[in-house]
Amino acid sequence: MQSQTIAVVTGGSAGIGRAVLERFVRAGARGVNLARRPSGLPGVVDLAVDLADPAWENDLPPRLLPLLGGTGPLCLVHNAATLREDTATNLDAASLRAVLELNVVAPAALNRLLDARLVPGSSIIYIGSTLSEIGVPGRASYVTSKHAIVGLMRATCQDLVGRGVTTVAVCPGFTDTEMLRAHLAHDAARLDAARQRSTFGRLIDPDEIADVVAFCARTPVLDGAVLHANLGQKSS
Repeated sequence: MQSQTIAVVTGGSAGIGRAVLERFVRAGARGVNLARRPSGLPGVVDLAVDLADPAWENDLPPRLLPLLGGTGPLCLVHNAATLREDTATNLDAASLRAVLELNVVAPAALNRLLDARLVPGSSIIYIGSTLSEIGVPGRASYVTSKHAIVGLMRATCQDLVGRGVTTVAVCPGFTDTEMLRAHLAHDAARLDAARQRSTFGRLIDPDEIADVVAFCARTPVLDGAVLHANLGQKSS
């Protein structure tokens, strides 16, 4: 009998990350949340960590690695991200570095930390965005980081050839999360405009993205895929 799956999710305290953890635990997996805040979910171990601070690479391993015992598959979900308003011509270097640290560097560092634990049947799922393949004004650092996430996923696919590890970039559209609502300043008109960007006229529920992530994690034929899950987001 195969040992229990362990799902390690960054930013699992809210939104998509929390929904992903809940989905895996409901399916019988053990969950580990790497975030600044706890998830509050039964069956999930919350490890307080700020992945935007490079110091985590020294602090986290002694707390995380002992939780990953067993021989079952590991599902590593790179979900944590930050979104700022900036442009390609006013973006200062320090701000760009800060965004890339959390959105791109932390996933790469976690891959290295957990490499030995990626047994056959494991998966690495990157949470991208519609903005992983297009650009919009006023989001330069975020667009850049989400394009980079797709590149990192594609490199992961090639570098793990023969190991039986599935990697996919799941790219949600406008999802009803704390980050989106805060980014839109909880403005009803802006939220309604976001809803109308979908051909279904609504926001995506985080549980819908969690279902896509769980499907990708158990479906090797999707290895290397960039999967858009955006309710048919309109192009304009």
